[in-house]
Amino acid sequence: MRVASIHTYPVKGCRRTDRDTARVEPWGLDGDRRWLIVDEQGLGLTQREHRELVTVRAVSRPGGLTLAAPGFAPLDLAEPTGGEELQARVFRSRPPAPVRAAGPEADDWLHRLLGRAARLVWLGDPTGNRVPWPVPAGSGAELNFADGSPLLLANTASLDAFNGWLLESGSAEGPLPMDRFRPNVVVSGAAPWAEGEWVGRRIRIGGAVFHAVGECGRCLVATIDQETGERGREPLWMLAARRKVGQKLLFGLQLTVRAEPGEGPTVSVGDTVQVLD
Repeated sequence: MRVASIHTYPVKGCRRTDRDTARVEPWGLDGDRRWLIVDEQGLGLTQREHRELVTVRAVSRPGGLTLAAPGFAPLDLAEPTGGEELQARVFRSRPPAPVRAAGPEADDWLHRLLGRAARLVWLGDPTGNRVPWPVPAGSGAELNFADGSPLLLANTASLDAFNGWLLESGSAEGPLPMDRFRPNVVVSGAAPWAEGEWVGRRIRIGGAVFHAVGECGRCLVATIDQETGERGREPLWMLAARRKVGQKLLFGLQLTVRAEPGEGPTVSVGDTVQVLD
């Protein structure tokens, strides 16, 4: 098994950045979901409410970020290390995390894009944001602005199997691309749905070791075309028919980062993927 592709999402809910290599930090890949768009109460805004976020391309760089969208001049921002201190939540049910406001220029840019008041905030210290459930022994508990775990792994063979089901059903929506599931690391060379058998085990990817903590339950965001913002009914209808466990529609594997001493290791396209135990 090898890494087929790597993706980060500098601003949660916006377009992906395709990577050849990424450094692994305790809270996820470098440059992944350290920025969040929030409402007046500090609650995260997502594609569920604002499908136009699929048009926002955020490019992370050391010390800052550039935002771009069709019809808007690019906006270059520095990390607001001295910005206004706020509390922000990805979801209403989550404890708040300490963040810094990017400032009025970013807020005005987002207001014009979304047609409503919105603020851009930055998670300068991810140690103040915690995974919202017990983590395996040896994992770090820090979290970026991901929904529930620092990284999401997906399997190309599972997507192929899923698209085979769509073809058999006669659905007009298939085949779906992998970007519907917004993974961080995509692996090839595994059997379809093999990732479900890795739950509770350690996985080595390149120079990093992760804990596989559970398969990922999918939400409405997966029904949104990541190029156009158009919404359909797949993949949720087919997952409900073929991959429903309890109340969850499963696709992908959630990972936490195993705490290791020293500098953060890296993962790269082409790296070997090993299930250790």
